[in-house]
Amino acid sequence: MTNPSAAVSCSCYFERQHEQHSHPAMQALEKDVLGCDFGGTSWTTRSQADEIPAALGLAPGSHLLEIGAGTGWPGIYLSSQTGCDVTLLDIPVNSLGVALQRAVEEKVGSGCRAVAASGAALPFTDDTFGVISHSDVLCCLPEKSAMLKECRRVAHAGARMLFYVIAPAKRLHGADLDEACRVGPPFVGVPDDYASLLAASNWRLLEKTDLTEEYLHALRRLTGGLEAASKVLKEVLGNAEFNDQLDHRHQQISAIERGLLVRERYLVEAN
Repeated sequence: MTNPSAAVSCSCYFERQHEQHSHPAMQALEKDVLGCDFGGTSWTTRSQADEIPAALGLAPGSHLLEIGAGTGWPGIYLSSQTGCDVTLLDIPVNSLGVALQRAVEEKVGSGCRAVAASGAALPFTDDTFGVISHSDVLCCLPEKSAMLKECRRVAHAGARMLFYVIAPAKRLHGADLDEACRVGPPFVGVPDDYASLLAASNWRLLEKTDLTEEYLHALRRLTGGLEAASKVLKEVLGNAEFNDQLDHRHQQISAIERGLLVRERYLVEAN
């Protein structure tokens, strides 16, 4: 059963994280690690984002729904590169405000709108979108099945959806599974697996790609960057939070190296 207070706490956490990541030092670190400076919280690199247009067929006239959009990465970038319209959806209103300002700066403001809502309860009519994307959202959301079903409801037949997700490695149990869930994103645990959830939500799997090595590389770069800029980042985050974040990243690196966590990309089509 979903814990409402946990979900609210998670939303507040990401809103605070977006605010922290707006600091120039944090944006510089994000630029070095991911190749972008939107102040986002996903692990989608610029090179990964550059693969999305071809996978989804983005072009002028397309209308992309980006769920868990935060401050606009990669949705605004995709709009600027392809000329597609984009609807950015997330819960933290402050982050969406930052995203809309960034859309103006990137000269895609007229083709961008923001909606404050949960991915598990999309405020759109049936058959609205032909393309949907989300980056590391399902691993931060307890209502995974509900979100996938909502995405299918608002998608045209034949619509495509591309998403990235962090998950415990297959066939984990006992202490290993507990550790993966402890050090991963807030709701990283998944019942069964994503292939089963997708099939039950009327999505057809087209392609699944393992991006764990790229995720591990980004985490190592982030950790090195945190350590190198520790003096200024301790001023931004405070000593206790900086040390907690650094320790948590080291724990995540260890878990990935031991095969406990994976990051994957799914490309699916609406049945």
